[in-house]
Amino acid sequence: MARPIFLIGFMCSGKTRIGRALAERMGLQHVDIDRVVEARVGPLVPFFQAQGEEAFREMEWTVLHELLDQQDLVVSTGGGTPTVGDNLTRMLVAGPVVFLDVSMGVLMPRIIRSGGDRPLLLGLKGEALRERVETLLADRMPAYSGATLVVDGDGTPEEVAQRIQEVL
Repeated sequence: MARPIFLIGFMCSGKTRIGRALAERMGLQHVDIDRVVEARVGPLVPFFQAQGEEAFREMEWTVLHELLDQQDLVVSTGGGTPTVGDNLTRMLVAGPVVFLDVSMGVLMPRIIRSGGDRPLLLGLKGEALRERVETLLADRMPAYSGATLVVDGDGTPEEVAQRIQEVL
């Protein structure tokens, strides 16, 4: 039985795809917190717009805390999960926390390709989008830097999963 492994990082850093690849490599189950929340409340953007960020963070907190004591899991968190309350501390106690550090040169094209499906980036384009990403990233970096491990997140999900497995 292995303690859960938590992947943290900015939106579009590849937490879900890398999480799936890492779980497969290690013979573990993969859980994506956003997908669990979505299964409970429906599509995230409408929920976020109707109920607000606080209601979303409460659902996210509930799901995270349900996973903390489980074994043999790779958990892909939401981009803001480690920044709220004691989430990061609880993850660090439960198992290793891996920050996927993705360069802006890789991150911005991914965000643009995601088509604005991120509640905190809705309607933003061009320089306004880049500025919002830089501001959010700067705000979240103190939490991200508290991870057990920092792994270069540039590359394919398989390449990054291999890096994570090697350092674990």
